[in-house]
Amino acid sequence: MPLILLLVALVALRFFEVWKFAQLSWWWIVALAVLAFIWFEFIEKMLGLDKKKAHKEDELRRKARVKQTFDKRK
Repeated sequence: MPLILLLVALVALRFFEVWKFAQLSWWWIVALAVLAFIWFEFIEKMLGLDKKKAHKEDELRRKARVKQTFDKRK
């Protein structure tokens, strides 16, 4: 996510020609976008980070459901 935020910030700064970013080549921004694409489509899946996030969300939902069930019984 920080990579995407950096990309959006760089596009905005380059587009509005702020400070030294006015001379920044668009190719650097395109390269960063390609890097972000490669990270999210290939590297994150190879490292299993996408599954880890999904399992964590499932675990939180399960705990909330169990807590809600036991709170109703009291």
